[in-house]
Amino acid sequence: MVSPHFPPDSSAGAHRVRLLAPHLRTFGWEPTVVTVDPRDYEGQLDPRLAELVPPSLRVVRCRAWPVRWTRLFGIGDLGLRAFRNLYKVCHRLLASEHFDVLFVTLLPGYTALLGRLLGPRFGVPFVLDYQDPWVGAWGQTVGGGPGGKPDLKSWATRHLASWLEPRALRSADAITAVSTGTFEAILERNPALKHTPCTAIPLGGEAADFDHLRDKAPANQYFDPMDGNFHLCYVGTLLPLGMETLRAFLRAIGLLKKRRPEQYQRLRLHFFGTSNQRERNAPQRVIPVAKEFEVDDRIAEVAPRIDYVDALTVLTQASGILMMGSSEKHYTASKLYPGLHARRPILAVYHEASSVVDILRSAGQPPNIRMITYDDVGRAESQAEALYCELSAMLCDPECNAAAVHMEAVAEFSAEHLAGKMAEVFNSVVQSGRSIVSV
Repeated sequence: MVSPHFPPDSSAGAHRVRLLAPHLRTFGWEPTVVTVDPRDYEGQLDPRLAELVPPSLRVVRCRAWPVRWTRLFGIGDLGLRAFRNLYKVCHRLLASEHFDVLFVTLLPGYTALLGRLLGPRFGVPFVLDYQDPWVGAWGQTVGGGPGGKPDLKSWATRHLASWLEPRALRSADAITAVSTGTFEAILERNPALKHTPCTAIPLGGEAADFDHLRDKAPANQYFDPMDGNFHLCYVGTLLPLGMETLRAFLRAIGLLKKRRPEQYQRLRLHFFGTSNQRERNAPQRVIPVAKEFEVDDRIAEVAPRIDYVDALTVLTQASGILMMGSSEKHYTASKLYPGLHARRPILAVYHEASSVVDILRSAGQPPNIRMITYDDVGRAESQAEALYCELSAMLCDPECNAAAVHMEAVAEFSAEHLAGKMAEVFNSVVQSGRSIVSV
């Protein structure tokens, strides 16, 4: 299982294999993870994340070209910097041991070519996994130019990816992706692959991560959960289509300020990772809107994305968790998994047509889960009054009965269940290969 990003690397791409690999043994598979030496990651390291990797998991690491050299030539991509050594390590393993499947997860994209180079040579089925599109908006509508517009480098990167991706995909015996929409776009770009098996396996959650946190009881650097205030926390990106929902929520906070000033004074609102960027100067998305409603004195916003362990700490130590959808009906319900496992009261605001609504309703009722919905006619901002009522009720009754939350509602998004789906893909490509050989 080739995953250039892996703990202690704190980037989002480090979690796909971290979550799946430990559970594959349950389904008859023994994984070997091939990744990059921590000394060669350009981003922030999080040793606490590495503690979540079971010591029994076999992890083989290789060096990458130092970024201080490659940046001189405008190259920072980890897939390019590590490609030569990832190839050498995989070649050595495949030549000296028996493996049934080669699995590569993206991004970075260039490592997909390992399947084309190594799969046919060693007669090993190749499964290509997409966490994000290799060919996406980068270089087309966004890029590294002024104002985030495409520049020559982002344009060239996109065109190179457009040329390489079909060559990598032609060697794939199966394609997996975090959502159906992800591989549908791939098939639209590459219609010749219409007979290649494709399976949607979303990003899941790991209950053991929460057990580890409760045992360690890490410090919360953002707020004091014991200060007597009510800390309502939101963790995640705020996209443009979600701003209408945000405005509805902030309007409800304005109503609370006017009608229940004593509750308003106790309330502390925390927003984390709203920009989904790592840079410290990432732009705030909540505070400017909160100022319009004159409720910014209750809000603390950390716009840069925070580390995974910090995010789970915030959720488990929050007085309540805020979950917000957008005017877009689609929603990846796997994001509910950590929110429910945190065992804190939840205030949720979503489009009625979103699949998350039925899941949350089946998971629990007030005071554990308070749900507000809207639709295309009664838009989000029309629900400000209902939001105010639920928020005020939450402040009056802040307790959560964890035993009354039905976790089976999100069982299909557990890491173990999703590893089972991945094992089915592996079984399928191995069986298909045997059938071809027998013919």
